[in-house]
Amino acid sequence: MSIGVFDSGVGGLTVHHKLVERFPAADFIYLADQANTPYGGRVGEEIVDLTRAGCERLFDAGCDLVVLACNTAAGIALRRLQQTWLPDWRWRHGRQVNILGIIVPTIEAATGLPWEHEAERRGEKVEKLDVLGVFSTPATAASRVYEIEIDKRRQDVAVFSEACPTLAGLIEGGAGPEELARVVEGHVRALTARIGRPPDRAILGCTHYEIVAGMFRAALPPGAPLIHQPDATADALARYLERHPEYDAGRSGQRLFLTTGRPGAQHSLVETFWGGPLNFEPA
Repeated sequence: MSIGVFDSGVGGLTVHHKLVERFPAADFIYLADQANTPYGGRVGEEIVDLTRAGCERLFDAGCDLVVLACNTAAGIALRRLQQTWLPDWRWRHGRQVNILGIIVPTIEAATGLPWEHEAERRGEKVEKLDVLGVFSTPATAASRVYEIEIDKRRQDVAVFSEACPTLAGLIEGGAGPEELARVVEGHVRALTARIGRPPDRAILGCTHYEIVAGMFRAALPPGAPLIHQPDATADALARYLERHPEYDAGRSGQRLFLTTGRPGAQHSLVETFWGGPLNFEPA
């Protein structure tokens, strides 16, 4: 078996890179839906349909486990696919497959609590709020998934989302560092103005943004922690595989990169992050 990693584009490589580090012997197939990227400005049904098609392509390639390395896909499509599509697919194909997301591990990392935990609401006044900023695509921000799920678990954390409509597309297209830094700084200023002060911590709620994490660190107050989704996802996958030995991650160290868009070498921004040349094959 291989582990599939799916994203609308190159952003999921940030998660994939961390998974490869954590599981060097495992077999991985990465699929970028670059023909339809970015997902952040699309409507919900489109996102569900595109995510389902990507997961099916990875299942057909031999993956029994798929990680949605895309906040928009995980936030909008994951639950629908798990509840209404996966059971029928398993029955028709006679295979035990599953889809995991990156939002649950991120919320666990942000709250320091397991997903199953829900806070007791006692109506007590919170003396000090931990202000958490979330930078994300418009679709993820509109879903309010981080606000809703973190509030269920921690009443002392106030979540403020900042939608960044163009940032994923700029990163996908290989924009220059000056333009990217300008956009990042603008969103940090906008969120700070809306809150009335800088956030205490921040989540980069789009995996593309990890590629420019240094720019977010420079724009945020010195020492403001970033919650890194790749680390949280790798930790969560390790726990999942321990609990589910029926999923074999493989042992040959296979690395296959597929795209629905233009195959071939990726742009320098991505290759610099990856640490070497990166060739995508047609999906």
